[in-house]
This record gives sequence, C-alpha cells and structure tokens, in this order.
Amino acid sequence: MQIETAAESLVPLSADCTFDQQYFAPGRVNLIGEHTDYTGGLVLPMAIPFQSTASIAPNCHSAYEFTSDHFSTRRRLHPNQEVNAIGDWSDYCVGVLQQLRNRGIEIAPFRLHIGGNVPIGAGLSSSASIEVATVMALLAHAKATMTVEELAILCRRAENEFVGSLCGIMDQFVILAAHPAHALLLHTNNLRNEHLSLQRKRLSETRIVVMNSMVKHSVAAGDYGVRRREVESGQQILRKHFPGLADLGQASSGELEACRASMSAESYRRCRHIISENDRVREARAAILADDVELLGDLMTRSHTSQRDDFACSCEEIDFLVDCALKQPGCFGARLTGGGFGGCTVNVVAAQHAESFVASVTRGYKEAFEIDAASYICEAAAGAIAQNSWSVSDDRA
Repeated sequence: MQIETAAESLVPLSADCTFDQQYFAPGRVNLIGEHTDYTGGLVLPMAIPFQSTASIAPNCHSAYEFTSDHFSTRRRLHPNQEVNAIGDWSDYCVGVLQQLRNRGIEIAPFRLHIGGNVPIGAGLSSSASIEVATVMALLAHAKATMTVEELAILCRRAENEFVGSLCGIMDQFVILAAHPAHALLLHTNNLRNEHLSLQRKRLSETRIVVMNSMVKHSVAAGDYGVRRREVESGQQILRKHFPGLADLGQASSGELEACRASMSAESYRRCRHIISENDRVREARAAILADDVELLGDLMTRSHTSQRDDFACSCEEIDFLVDCALKQPGCFGARLTGGGFGGCTVNVVAAQHAESFVASVTRGYKEAFEIDAASYICEAAAGAIAQNSWSVSDDRA
C-alpha cells in the first residue's frame, strides 16, 4: 500500500460550518464468538448505547473534507484525486468513500464531521462505528440505497483493503442491523442472522457490564497478524484433508484431531479455539432461548479460558479483571471481548449487584495495577438502520 505523508493530505482545522444532517452508529460488545468471524463462524454480539456521529453538508469548494471532534486536523481531497491510506483517523472515512466510488456511486463534494463517544481503542468497535456512520451519511448525500448486507460488506472492505486492518464482518453487521434489547446471532459465512431477545424473565434481571482495562499492549497489531496466519495455515490443512470443507466455521473437533499431526502446535491450538468457540456460540443461543443465565455465563467464562490458553490473545490485566469478576456476588460469567492483548472484558451480572460489582472490580484492579478501569453498564441498543429510520434497498437482513 502506498502511504502519503501527512503533510500532503492534512491541513489545520478550519472554522466550524453548519451541517445539514447527522447520522448515528452505535458501538458494539461481543457476548461470545471471538476470532470466528473471519473464518465463516458464528458470533453473538449486541449494539451498545455509545454513538459515532457523522454530520454532512455540501461543500461549495469542490472538495471532500473530513474533520473530527477527536483530532485537530482535517483531510481534504479533490474528487479526481487518487487517494491512499495515510495512517490517520480519516482513513476509515476515506476508505468508505473510495468503496462507494468503486461501485460507481457519484458523490457530490461534501464536508463530513465525525463526533461521538465510542471509546477509542477499547475493543468496542469505534472504527466500524465510524465507518457505518460515514456510509449512512454519504449514501444519503448521494441519494442512493444499498442492502444491509451490501453496507456491511462495503464497510468491511474499506477497513480490510484501504485501512489495511484484517477484521471480519461482525462489527459492521451488528452496528447496522442490531435491534434494541436483543443480541444478534450472525452466521458470518452467509450473513444469515437471528435476533435473540434479552428480555426473558431471568435475563432481564441481569446487566451486561463492560470493564475497560485501559491498556492495549504494543504486541497487539503484530501478534494479531501472527494469529491470523496460524489460523489460515491450519484452515488450509483442514481443507486439503477434507475437500468439501469451506472454512473453520464448518469444521468439527473430530476433523481437527484427524489433521493434528499435519499442522503446527500453534495452528492446532488456534483452530481448536475457533471450532470450540463456534460450539459455545450455538450453546449460548440455546441458553438465551431457555433463559438459562448460569449456562450463558459459564459459556462466556469457558470462552475466556480458550482465548487465554488456545488463542493466546489475553494479557495479565485482562486475566485479572476476569478472575476478580468471577469472585464477585451476582457475576454469572466474564470474558475478554474484542481482538485481545488488552481492551475490555464483558460480564453478565445480576442487576442488583451491578453497581457493587463495578466498585469492587475497579478497586481491585486499581490496587493491583495502579490503573483506573473505566466501566459501562450497558443495555442492548438499536443499530444504525433503526436509529436513522433509513430505508434500505430490497429486503433487510
């Protein structure tokens, strides 16, 4: 990927302008199903009531301009200009613009301003939230429509191909399509999905508590790439032994064991996590439908053990937060959520214990690491489609 220097694309922030319309996209937390979405597996996330906002207005200067509340620079592009990623926040927006233009959608010059309160770098998908808010604004500006599936795929491609981040499709899809008070079961190989109500009797008496470790270890980017290569190597060996197998999302533990001698120990453990995690997601669906909070919590805790031991994407701070959480009254389960090596844990906690849970875990974490953890007691929120009353072409997902 060709990288421009910042000086070529970034100029000082100009005076505020008036924006015609504003579009919203939530953050997300994944209840269970980690590192499965880029291998055709199952995920079970929900949208959370943080927001990215994209405000848009026509630009009389025949340019595309991008500004943000969170950064003191803006990016200006001309409609006929060839663009590349520059390693800046604006890449997420420019990547979406580029993907829309690749589809032949004509977009008149605009000013786009990004705001909101999704915590950055916490594993709550601030990047996908920005992408989705941006695509909603730009399509409205262009008076164009797309299906939910097309929107999610476009935003993922912007992040994969333009930004250079090898994410799966979970984040973009749930941020678009989530229903309030529901988790979203997504089959990432074909985008079939099911909204699962969290308002059943016992589930309604719990809260989803997110604890932000406030750390992101520097190994994250490099080690994530290593994990992806180890997964893909194991997946390739499985396909060779079982030609009808499309991806790990279709693989069984028995098929993995049959291939164990042919793959590295690292690839075997990474694939074992993914295959067992898909099984846990299926069990989590059944637990939600049965209103079985204990089983759901146990599955989440087992998911963390698998991430820690087989996928090796946890860290000391996250493991402490999980262990501390499980000692608290009313905690049914806890796990690392997001890509790993820091970020957040997600916990299922009895509603009457939620506040004391946060206080105790925060205090223990502070004593152990001298870090003030942030906490969020969350409800399942509506996705961007519902929030913006935005019509999509054809059928919704």
